[in-house]
Amino acid sequence: MDYHMLIVGGGIVGLATALALTERYPHLRVLLCEKEDRWAAHQTGRNSGVIHAGIYYRPGSLKATMARAGSRSMVAFCQAHGIAHDLCGKLIVATTPAELPRLHALLERAQANGLPARLVDPAEIREREPYVQAVAAIFSPTTGIVDYRLVAERMAQLLAERGVELRLQTRVEQISEHARGVRVETNAGAFEADHLINCAGLHSDRVARMAGLHTGMRIIPFRGEYYELVPERRHLVRGLIYPVPNPAFPFLGVHFTRMIDGSVHAGPNAVLALKREGYHKLAFNLRDSAEVLSYPAFWHLARKYLGEGSKEMLRSASKTLFVRSMQRLIPSIRAQDVVPTHAGVRAQALMADGQLQDDFVIIHSTRSTHVCNAPSPAATAALEIGAAIVERLPPLGQGLETRK
Repeated sequence: MDYHMLIVGGGIVGLATALALTERYPHLRVLLCEKEDRWAAHQTGRNSGVIHAGIYYRPGSLKATMARAGSRSMVAFCQAHGIAHDLCGKLIVATTPAELPRLHALLERAQANGLPARLVDPAEIREREPYVQAVAAIFSPTTGIVDYRLVAERMAQLLAERGVELRLQTRVEQISEHARGVRVETNAGAFEADHLINCAGLHSDRVARMAGLHTGMRIIPFRGEYYELVPERRHLVRGLIYPVPNPAFPFLGVHFTRMIDGSVHAGPNAVLALKREGYHKLAFNLRDSAEVLSYPAFWHLARKYLGEGSKEMLRSASKTLFVRSMQRLIPSIRAQDVVPTHAGVRAQALMADGQLQDDFVIIHSTRSTHVCNAPSPAATAALEIGAAIVERLPPLGQGLETRK
């Protein structure tokens, strides 16, 4: 059977894109292929569950605009479908006077992004988070929490109701474009489609290369490891507590997140993963490792962040050092208060010149569309990313709603 659209990837971005297609073009024949035996198996199902407001991102960037809009559309989706969520707000705290200039600069960015963030003093910090040590903080009232796996499962249910063909355990192995469309070879057979949409996350660069697209970037997997507070110490954290980001490192640092199930996680660090889906410290894949270590841009990146990167690796190896990072925010945390929990892998695109891609990247060609960089806050922004993809479909999309 031929299809109008074939989507690769059953994470939240792929599912949200299929939803957007069915809403705008309800008569399309759509096929969604996911290589795992369940939806949201990787980045979506292993993130911290935060609905991001969009504070950190460059004003005018896709991350900034889509996170802000996405925080609203994701909450609306959860409300419409009875999915538990909580707009609990977030504190971004300065623990020393030296961090105040960075905190004020972040507040200016939040305001430039049109967010209702505000500065709070130590008294209000203690009221909101009694165990936090800080000299000042930003409070973001539009930040929240949700279980994105439940969101993804509901999206899949809606897609099935709308007639989308959903195929699990279907791994894309080869793509070839031709005059009439795209032929996709999988382990479950071959499929023809007018257009392909690549939402493959950790493998998005490989899928793009299969389609003959040279993006000028490669996915570098960074593993983020977490600890969980033991139940009797969960009272130390009421909501979301983040440090002021370190400008010398492109990640947010160890923070505390109260999950929607009431558990409290601390993390993540950020260390190179030697397997794209490597959730354990010793996970290794020869192809994945070779692609990273043979990429000259990676070594440029490694030299640039040698100091901070080394600290992240030491923190991965030492619970004592990881706990010390937590104690910067909550001094009363002890090593016996936390136990290891899940890890996630962030799919971060690295440009050929050694620069990390700091925004979402969506590339359109004649017969295919590729989401080439969609790390955090992509889960928050998933509905907006899907809508943007459908809005910008090439001329092939014109009239598809009437084709049967």
